Amino acid sequence: MDIEHRPWHTLSASEAALSLAVVPADGLSTAAAAERLAHYGENKLAEAVPRPLWLKFLDQFRNFLVIVLVLAAGLAWAIGDLKDAGVILVVVLLNAGLGFWQEHRAERTLAALKEMLAAHARVRRDGLVSDIDAAQLVPGDIVLLEAGDRVPADGRLLAAHNLEADEAALTGESHAVGKSVMALDSENLPLGDRLNTLFMNTVLTRGRAELLITETGMRSEMGKLAGMIASAEEGETPLQRQLDTLGKKLAVIAGFVVAIIFLVDYLRGQPMTEAAMTAVALAVAAIPEGLPAVVTVTLAVGMWRMAQNRAILKKLSAVETLGSTTVICSDKTGTLTLNQMTARSGWYAGQGFSVSGEGYRAEGAIAAAPGTDLRPLLLPMVLCTDSCVRDGQLIGDPTEGALWVLAQKGGLDPETEQQRQPRIAEIPFDSAHKFMATFHHAGETVEMLIKGAPDVLLGRASRWLAAQALLPMDEASRRLIERENEALADQALRVLAVAHRSIPAKDFDPASDLMAWASEWTFLGLAGLMDPPRAEAKAAIALCHQAGIQVKMITGDHQATAAAIARELGLVGHVVSGAELDAMDDAAFATRVNDIAVFARVSPTHKVRIVHALKAVGHVVAMTGDGVNDAPALKAADIGVAMGITGTAVTREAATLVLTDDNFATIVRAVEEGRVIYDNIVKFVRFQLSTNIGAILTVLSATLLGWPAPFTAIHLLWINIIMDGPPAMTLGVEPARPGLMRDRPRLQAAQILSAGRLLRLALYGVVMMVGTLFMFRHGLAERGQDYALTLAFTTFVLFQFFNVFNARAEHGSAFNATFFANGKLWLALASVLALQVLVVHWGPAQSVFDSVDLTLNDWGRALAVASSVLLLDEVRKLVAGLARNKPQTSIG
Repeated sequence: MDIEHRPWHTLSASEAALSLAVVPADGLSTAAAAERLAHYGENKLAEAVPRPLWLKFLDQFRNFLVIVLVLAAGLAWAIGDLKDAGVILVVVLLNAGLGFWQEHRAERTLAALKEMLAAHARVRRDGLVSDIDAAQLVPGDIVLLEAGDRVPADGRLLAAHNLEADEAALTGESHAVGKSVMALDSENLPLGDRLNTLFMNTVLTRGRAELLITETGMRSEMGKLAGMIASAEEGETPLQRQLDTLGKKLAVIAGFVVAIIFLVDYLRGQPMTEAAMTAVALAVAAIPEGLPAVVTVTLAVGMWRMAQNRAILKKLSAVETLGSTTVICSDKTGTLTLNQMTARSGWYAGQGFSVSGEGYRAEGAIAAAPGTDLRPLLLPMVLCTDSCVRDGQLIGDPTEGALWVLAQKGGLDPETEQQRQPRIAEIPFDSAHKFMATFHHAGETVEMLIKGAPDVLLGRASRWLAAQALLPMDEASRRLIERENEALADQALRVLAVAHRSIPAKDFDPASDLMAWASEWTFLGLAGLMDPPRAEAKAAIALCHQAGIQVKMITGDHQATAAAIARELGLVGHVVSGAELDAMDDAAFATRVNDIAVFARVSPTHKVRIVHALKAVGHVVAMTGDGVNDAPALKAADIGVAMGITGTAVTREAATLVLTDDNFATIVRAVEEGRVIYDNIVKFVRFQLSTNIGAILTVLSATLLGWPAPFTAIHLLWINIIMDGPPAMTLGVEPARPGLMRDRPRLQAAQILSAGRLLRLALYGVVMMVGTLFMFRHGLAERGQDYALTLAFTTFVLFQFFNVFNARAEHGSAFNATFFANGKLWLALASVLALQVLVVHWGPAQSVFDSVDLTLNDWGRALAVASSVLLLDEVRKLVAGLARNKPQTSIG
């Protein structure tokens, strides 16, 4: 078997060393290490050849709408409208610059992953111990590690003394894992169950070890993650896909209409230059060059609002993706839970008790039977420990921290107790005997205090503390305590037991074999611990369900633990392990993925597979997480959401959204913001396209009827400025409409221009066309062409004033509670009216626009005709509402 494919955890320590041709006592020779370094390469992550900057920049122009906008700028330039052409080009270049900046994310992700590697390692080579650069490690090296050290590469343990490792960043395991050197039987164990193995970038929380390096660099589990991150492709967001489709449709339609108008005018004998000017001006008015600008502004405003709500977005185009999210795949540890072990309940003196409060703060209390003296139970928790909690911050082991806080809730001052009864000797925790014991002077006696696995303490106890009495540990008592232990374990609690023994001071020698006192104990009680759900997570999940969004928990924890947390959070569905997932092919998995609420004991590759399966059945997937193990899945998802406080640098770089408060509830606010943003973009699109359609139909109809053009080229360009200007921009900052979070997520295949929406826009356009041509014909008959052009032009501009309210409210009445909510919109509309008055009545503007003065009566008629687009739509919505609410009748 090749070394790199050998199941190291199934080999004994001596077999593993033999396979790598190393004597552990001496380590590799310098020559052998150099030879292996040349063969395996440095213990570093591979770096991709950077893409040339000019190619990255050109990539930003591959969007069809951007190409159309560049052509529109060229057309505007051709007719001499340098200002409009310049604005379009500025918008295009701004978007290209923003996209260009995002290209550096993958490189920064890998760079952050590299920085997490241990800089140096203590190794045994040539029989001597020395510090070397961790990059020089090779398979076969013997590395010496102590508590607090970061593991520099993957390896098989040769020696483990009281060893525990925090592997949450890699496996998602919420508490430190005890390690040993014993060989394991199964070859296909998940990473979290390989107890004789350490992995790159995990941290030792207790003990010391000798590690035989088996995999380095890209061959390590961390290296595999780096490869997955580097190879993951970022797809377009739903908004990007829809806007691209929209741009293509509009360009084709506008091009066709413009060609017809030019051809008809030319065949009628109109000078080619004049016909071309009108056609080009109409083309510029028809192309939605303001769309990228409004989208950018809307997304930027949404990005700022999200930042105010503790959600930092790193990619503008992904803001709205949360609004279309149908599934949130959430890591458990630190995301749905506090990542702070907490005592929830226990058993003492024959009675159960519960504990309030969460995390490493002493707020809360122990609800025990009245008159119960908890001191005997709690004293071992603060004296038999190597950890502490100060100002809510854990120093040491999470389990010991939870017991420390439990003692505080019971009224003990841990530091005072430690000063009162200093430790004089100890039996450190070891995975072989599964308990820790400390010895303390107490007058004429030495108090031995023990904590550890309940079955071990029961086996060494000769009596137990019942209510107000000591009773012998007979078979009935043992069965009673075992049942209590099982009851706590059934709640997915991690159960620890405490005991004590009083030793005459004259008989105790700290230098003697302390294990001689490891029997005849008095069993005191049990404490059930867990990493509790965040208090606000349950409400947030309920809101997600209300909004039609599934929430799925993905964790490296055991099934029982994950299922218990899921029940508390209100997650309903099947619980599936990583092993069960491996047994399903992709087709079988696809049929079940919607019914699974919890994925337990999963690996990083499982997480990516889950995301891909959900996307394959049509979901828009958001993946949250905080560990290195989450990074590939975050990148594979439609949007990755990282925890800003507990999240690793790698996760933050791989994600597009970072929660600065690590609060799952913040995601719900981000979802709402995403929906608001999409809603506002739709409002702008509806407003601009109805104006486009109205302008095209008006000019096309006049041409086909053989009438003079109702607008000049400069009129069309002015209308273009009006519709792409302040009123359209202010639609991007509209407040959330009522009931937005009760809507189902929009379908991924849904287009901004649905058939029903396009029909309504066409109706608006027809109303504008009829009203404008009516006023134009009236003007021709009454005072001639200059007057008719001014009247038609003004009427069409006023149509936009009223049409903006149609855009604000697609289904309900525009005259609602939010009618005056957007002050910026009203300011913009006032500006439009003022500018139009200037264009019509100011002498210098009249010479540019070929306009003439209008009377107050003319303005009144124009306003009355223009308001029809709003009034008619209000009637349509009223009738539609009555039809929806009409009671159903039955016959017979």
